[in-house]
Amino acid sequence: MKNFFISLIYIFFLPTMIVAKSDNENLLKELDEVISNKKYYHKLREDKISHLKDSLRKSGDVKEKYDLCGALFYEYLHYQADSSLYYINMKHSYFPQMNKPELEDEILINRAEVFGVMGMYNEAEIELDKVDLHNITNPGLIGYYYRTRRACYGWLADYTADDKASRYYKKMTDAYRDSISMMNISNADTNINQAERFIIKGEYLKAIELLMHCMESSHDIKRNVYAYYTLSQAYEALGDTLNQIKYLTITAIMDIKMAECEYASLQKLAYIIYQQGDIERAYRYLTCSMEDAVAANARLRFLEVTQIYPIIDKAYKKKEAEKKKDIRRLLIGISILAFLLIIATFYLYYWMKKLSVMRRNLYHANKKLVEANRNLAQTGKIKEVYIAKYLDRCVIYLEKLEQYRRSLEKLAMASKIDQLFKAIRSEEFLRDERKMFYDEFDRSFLDLFPNFVEDFNNLLTDDAGIYPKKDEHLNTELRIFALIRLGVTDANRIAHFLGYSLATVYNYRSKIRNKAKGNKDNFEQDVMNL
Repeated sequence: MKNFFISLIYIFFLPTMIVAKSDNENLLKELDEVISNKKYYHKLREDKISHLKDSLRKSGDVKEKYDLCGALFYEYLHYQADSSLYYINMKHSYFPQMNKPELEDEILINRAEVFGVMGMYNEAEIELDKVDLHNITNPGLIGYYYRTRRACYGWLADYTADDKASRYYKKMTDAYRDSISMMNISNADTNINQAERFIIKGEYLKAIELLMHCMESSHDIKRNVYAYYTLSQAYEALGDTLNQIKYLTITAIMDIKMAECEYASLQKLAYIIYQQGDIERAYRYLTCSMEDAVAANARLRFLEVTQIYPIIDKAYKKKEAEKKKDIRRLLIGISILAFLLIIATFYLYYWMKKLSVMRRNLYHANKKLVEANRNLAQTGKIKEVYIAKYLDRCVIYLEKLEQYRRSLEKLAMASKIDQLFKAIRSEEFLRDERKMFYDEFDRSFLDLFPNFVEDFNNLLTDDAGIYPKKDEHLNTELRIFALIRLGVTDANRIAHFLGYSLATVYNYRSKIRNKAKGNKDNFEQDVMNL
């Protein structure tokens, strides 16, 4: 009974799982494409940074320079930490001229944030210890201070080898999370912080609901990246690997599109992908992560990558070695087959030599026969193709004349007397041309099939013979079946060619088919065989 219920649950959720896997594969393909275009996104960021640097060089206002240094600090923070530190120090050099003592705490927190990204946690803590919270009146700056403290202690907790120290840092991380929550400020940062608290307490569904609401209401791309990453952590805690991969992939796509070089999503995704057996993709992701961590001078991220890189690198090299072995086996097999083929070729050549005289004679005879058949077939084909093209060109010519006449008729309706006279004459000319065209068609057809009229009448009953008048080569009935003899069996085309209605053509065909000697259903096929 237990197995039965398990089977029912599996069957119920299987379609959802298949759709989720398909969506994840599409996301992973998008991530592959984004990684392949990484240089393009870096170029966009470099252009933005260059623009800020140009503005800084041209600026003569101290406040503007201070703000531009702050902007460059944020642009470089997760892109190139050394440069970020350089511009925060430059920002500090303008501080004395600003005459705003409260800005010093902001600069200290900025510097601590850079030190944290660079893995210099002691230095970050020293900077943060210099901050005097009692002098800060700006709630946003206080929140910034708490978030920086929480981030530094969180990193220390994750990467401290000593268990006692790790527990202490975790406790401090939780304390600063609580401090952020106690500020009662409703924004994306506090919502993400609250979601982290829910995850620690095991309230994963609350965390997911809060993060979903946060992403719907927030238009800040960077905050949404943090929200997506935290969402992946919630699904990881739930054991939902499919959704964990989904949101890690979305985070990685957004990180790379923003040209961030300091991130955690891609290396974490690489390890999960590796565990699922996709070694090549995991190796690509991890290599990308390592390149970016080195470029950003993000020691923490570099450490994360180096912890799992040897495992994936070993598996990747093992797979490559197996591929090389398979290639060697394939080459050996091909070589053996080539050797056997050479032997078989010599064997066949020995026996073919004995039959060469007979084959040569047979070849020459067949060649002559094929040549004769080709000439006959080509002659027939040339005749039919030539006539078909000739007919098409004539019809097109007639249509053009008809269009020209109509255009002149429009001019006549506009009371243009000279053009009206010409339009009247053109109708007579068109009628003469059409008659001349059909006469030419009749002559051309009878040149190719001189006995057509006689052969056609032999297919009809004795009293139903059809003959043209003295001044005609073919009449309407004969002309319809002349077209059928050429392979034009479509009634629309016949009606178009002769200038009759479709009903008229059907009536002629039915009328003459009823006069056939033999099987009426095969009459038109018999005409085509004449």
